Amino acid sequence: MDRAATTVAVRHFVNPMASLSYVVSGSLFGFVAIKSEIVSWYRIQEMFRFDAFHMYGVLGSAVLVAAVSLWLLKRLGVASLSGEPIAMSPKAPNYRAYVYGGTLFGVGWSLTGVCPGPILVLIGAGLPAFLLVLASAVLGTWTYGSLRSRLPH
Repeated sequence: MDRAATTVAVRHFVNPMASLSYVVSGSLFGFVAIKSEIVSWYRIQEMFRFDAFHMYGVLGSAVLVAAVSLWLLKRLGVASLSGEPIAMSPKAPNYRAYVYGGTLFGVGWSLTGVCPGPILVLIGAGLPAFLLVLASAVLGTWTYGSLRSRLPH
């Protein structure tokens, strides 16, 4: 992260109003995640077994919203908080890394019944077993960070 981005990140971290906005948006995400049942182990298993459309509808809606949002950001020329233009970098022509990463992500998701986003939602909903899932996610992220320089990119 460059110096300007670090300064913006630190400023948001120590600014109570910015912190409050993160707490409010995180709480809203948690509420929607619980009510839409996207954190339900049964819903996730239905998806992986191709038994129900529910999760595919939610994920498809998210992809559509992200695509329209990115298009609007590019069209309107919106800049990041540090003033840099928002742009998508082209993907590498070697797709093996994406296949391996996606497979590893999918295996973890199917085994634990949760993708990274809702882990804190489930802990906050009173399911302390997901503390183990959170610890595993943090350990996996740390392991990747440690091995990144030796992995093909």
